Amino acid sequence: MNTYEIIKKKRDGHILSKEEIDYLINGFTAGDIPDYQMAAFLMAVYFRGMQASECVDLTMSMVGSGSTIDLSSIKGFTVDKHSTGGVGDKTTLVLAPLVASCGAVVAKMTGRELGHTGGTADKFESIPGMGMSFSKEQFVEIANRIKVSIISQTEALTPADKRMYALRNVTATVDAIPLIASSIMSKKLAAGAKGIVLDVKTGTGSFMPAYTDAMKLAKTMVGIGEGAGRKCTAYLTAMAQPLGFAIGNAVEVREAIDTLNGSGPSDLTELVLVLGAEMLTLAGIADSPTDATQLLQTSLTSGKAARKFQDLIEAQGGDPDVVTNPDLLPRAKQAVALKSDQAGFVQKINALEAGMAAKILGAGRQTKEEDIDLSIGIVLKKKVGDSVDPGETLAILYSNGDQAKIEPAGRRLTDAYTIGSKKFDSGRLIQARVAVDSVEEYGV
Repeated sequence: MNTYEIIKKKRDGHILSKEEIDYLINGFTAGDIPDYQMAAFLMAVYFRGMQASECVDLTMSMVGSGSTIDLSSIKGFTVDKHSTGGVGDKTTLVLAPLVASCGAVVAKMTGRELGHTGGTADKFESIPGMGMSFSKEQFVEIANRIKVSIISQTEALTPADKRMYALRNVTATVDAIPLIASSIMSKKLAAGAKGIVLDVKTGTGSFMPAYTDAMKLAKTMVGIGEGAGRKCTAYLTAMAQPLGFAIGNAVEVREAIDTLNGSGPSDLTELVLVLGAEMLTLAGIADSPTDATQLLQTSLTSGKAARKFQDLIEAQGGDPDVVTNPDLLPRAKQAVALKSDQAGFVQKINALEAGMAAKILGAGRQTKEEDIDLSIGIVLKKKVGDSVDPGETLAILYSNGDQAKIEPAGRRLTDAYTIGSKKFDSGRLIQARVAVDSVEEYGV
C-alpha cells in the first residue's frame, strides 16, 4: 500500500478499507510513516469525516497498537463508565462502589487532570495510602474479590492514540469528532469491559459545549462500541455549571462520601442514579431502569454503598476510615470566603471559569510534571437559582495561604457568576439517552 494514496483517498472524501487504516496506524506507530504524513491524514479526516465503519476500524487499529486488559477471568459481567470531562465531576467515586454494591463488576481504568477538568485518579489519591497503580493480575484479583477495582491508565494502552493526540494538539485537529470518538473508545475497549456507559458532557464546562456536537460524538462512540461487540449506551448531561458543590480533589472526595451516605448534592445524586441504573441494566442485574434505580437507592440508604467504598479503599491500600471520618483527608490551612457585592439570583455559573479558578488556586497542574496539592479546592455555596444578598458567601476557597494564587482565583470565580434580578432555572441535567438503535431527547 501507499501512504500518499491513502491520504489522497480520504482527502477526496472516499471510504477507507480496514486494511488501509491498519496500514496507516501500524506504520505510524512503528515509526515508518512520518509525522507530516499523519498530520495530513488527520486534517483530511477533520474536513471529510469518517463513516461508522471507518470509525470502528480506526478505533480497533488503535487498540491493537498496544497492550489490552483481559478481563475474561473476572467472574460476572464487567461494566465501565466514561465521562468526557467536566468541572466537579466526581461521579466515578460514587458510581463505582454504588454499582458494585448492587452486584455488577466495575473494573475501570481512569485518567488524570486534563485542561480545566479534574482527574479521577488524582481524586482517589487524596485518600491516605490509596494506590492507583497495580499490575493486571492485581487489578483482576481485586475486582474478583470485591467486585470493584479502579486503577490509573497505563502508558502501554493505545500508544498510537498518544502519538496521534500529540499531533492533533499542534495541527488544529483536536475537535474532529471521529478522532475524538476513536481516541476515547480505543482506551475504553483496550481496558476490556463488556458494557460501557458514556457520560457525554455538554455546556460551557465541557470539551463539547454545543449540544449538536455532543450528540454527534455520543452517536459515534456508541456506534464504535457496538461495532466492536460491546454493549454501549451514552447520556448527554449538562455541564453549564459545576456538578455538585466541590471542585478540587480532597473536597470532591468528601462530597462523594456524603453522596454515598445519602446526603450528597441533588444533581450528583440524580446523575449517579441514572448512569448506575443503565450500568446495572446492561449487566443484567436488573430487568429495567426502574428496578435498577430502586436497588441503587436502597444501597445508598442502607449504607451498603458506603461500605463497598471502604472495601475498595482498603483493597487498594488506603485508609477506609475516611468514609466515616472525612477529616482524615488532606485539609487546607486557610479557608477564604468569596463574598457577593450584589443582590439577586444566581443566573449562571460558567463551569469553565470555575474550573480555571480552581486550577489557578493550585488544585490542578500547570505542567504535566507538577505535583498537585490535594487539599486545595473550591466549595460553592450558591448555585443557579439561589438567592444572594450583598456580603453573602458565594463560595469558599481552600488554600495553603498563597496570596499570589488566592486573589486571581477569587477574581476568576467572581467573574464566573452572573447575578441578576430574575430567578433562572438550572435546566435539565440529563438531556438525552443514545443507544445504537434509538435516541431519546429530554430537552434542556
